[in-house]
Amino acid sequence: MTPNEASTAAERICTLAPVVPVLVVKNIDHAAPLAQSLVAGGLPALEVTLRTPVALEVIAEMAKIPGGQVGAGTLLTPQDVENAKKAGATFGVSPGATDRLLDACEANDLPLLPGATSASESMRLLERGYSVQKFFPAEAAGGAPFLKSLSSPLPQIRFCPTGGVSLTNATDYLGLPNVLCVGGSWVAPGGLVEAGDWDGIRKLAAEAASLPR
Repeated sequence: MTPNEASTAAERICTLAPVVPVLVVKNIDHAAPLAQSLVAGGLPALEVTLRTPVALEVIAEMAKIPGGQVGAGTLLTPQDVENAKKAGATFGVSPGATDRLLDACEANDLPLLPGATSASESMRLLERGYSVQKFFPAEAAGGAPFLKSLSSPLPQIRFCPTGGVSLTNATDYLGLPNVLCVGGSWVAPGGLVEAGDWDGIRKLAAEAASLPR
């Protein structure tokens, strides 16, 4: 997979809904009902972060849910990429980007949303062919005003801001011309997941899915 093909695939995933849930799942039994609730609420693209021991199993379970697109977040190494692909991930997300990580994603045909937090990082990724990028950590790195300032000199790059994005500030990002969607964990709060309140999560997903962009 070429970087241009990866960006085309990433754009398609990012335009499925205004919000990509960022999920840290600790219990494999939560995987299927959580995915079903989010997809039913209108959020089909799901990012499962590789931050728990069961993350790969969670990806495998969520990949079985009809209508969903499950990706692996927090990709750091080529081994992460291979493991995620084998588990059933259809896309990857990384907090930053290294040549080894980009090489691995291209070799494994895994579309990547690579992370960037500066003009130089974004330009380097664009030079390689990645025109769709993750902006992380969004709020800490300057938030919506920073991204807005990049839209004039770098109009060909589109972003998915993640990190500190919530229901209260999501529209600040979604209203920008260079933002395709946002990533956020607020649609699947830990308390509701642990309580098995799948209907509550579905309602949060529906609220997020209705955000204007």
